[in-house]
Amino acid sequence: MADEEPVDPKQYLEDTCKPKCVRPLRAYQACVKRIKGDETGHKHCTGQYFDYWKCIDECVALKLFDKLK
Repeated sequence: MADEEPVDPKQYLEDTCKPKCVRPLRAYQACVKRIKGDETGHKHCTGQYFDYWKCIDECVALKLFDKLK
């Protein structure tokens, strides 16, 4: 047991939280689709991307800190 590498539960928790963050994901995907033809590079979906990951992070935080020693 002492030789085993510790497992980080964060990735598993992120995967379990993704279904709860469908609305921000769809907003991000809609933005990506909307700006797909932008040749100038001025349009971006950074805000929607961060909204999606904020949703996941807030969900994970509730569960992750209970598992940390």
